[in-house]
Amino acid sequence: MDALVTGAYGRCGTAIIDHLDDSDDYDWTYLNRSDRPDDHPYGGYDTLLADVTDYDALRRAFDGQDGVVHLAADPKVDAPWDSILENNIIGGYNALEAAREAEVETFVFASTNHVMGMYETEHAPDIYHPDTEVMVDHTDPVRPDSYYGSSKSFGEDLGRYYVENYEYPKQFYSLRICSVRWPEYDHPYGDAERGVENDTFERGSDEYERRVARMKAMWHSRRDFAHEVACCLDDDSVEFGVFYGVSANDRRWFDIDHAREEIGYDPQDNGDEWDAPPS
Repeated sequence: MDALVTGAYGRCGTAIIDHLDDSDDYDWTYLNRSDRPDDHPYGGYDTLLADVTDYDALRRAFDGQDGVVHLAADPKVDAPWDSILENNIIGGYNALEAAREAEVETFVFASTNHVMGMYETEHAPDIYHPDTEVMVDHTDPVRPDSYYGSSKSFGEDLGRYYVENYEYPKQFYSLRICSVRWPEYDHPYGDAERGVENDTFERGSDEYERRVARMKAMWHSRRDFAHEVACCLDDDSVEFGVFYGVSANDRRWFDIDHAREEIGYDPQDNGDEWDAPPS
């Protein structure tokens, strides 16, 4: 399969590079706003340079692709409206329109848990612990917690509009991604350890333990994320689907049975199997 990744050098795009770049099943094209020098950990890859807000520059990258993984966006939960409008809403529209014109069959959309973020806001911090009774699935009402979450909800709706009203894309997969981190923090203690390194709080403090508890619920390991993307690209049964992007954490509050049943998602990692950060 010929597949394009937009926003290729972010946290999620580099997880695809780490775990799927050498797969014989895909011929990847990486698109990003900027390149990386050859001595960078993600340098040396052939990269198309384009901003998703520039339709003409973006459109050319879609020619000849069988699938696209659209990751490019402003990922900050507290991003201002102007940036959300340009990068997430207009950028998302541009990607779908380019897929339609280029006749790309499969569109994998990086949505977010923040589409459902008010469930966490309502139930935190109890929701971070194993005995929570909250379980959110793909049928529950959308409850965004931010402009960012709202923009991703819009992207899901726009994707449904496209697959139901145009010939292309034929399939749209929305992944409501939880907590994917850079390689050095790819574990359920990652957020807490980063806080210690930044002198934000001390190891063992209440804030440290709160962040560990949350990540043990929300962690989406890089290999599980890349695997779920591959499940979407390999599937030919779903026209429109919403799937949660989270590892098989005991204390997660997002359902993954739907992803298991519909696209064969089989996550390998579980935050509760960790009792300390890596040495």
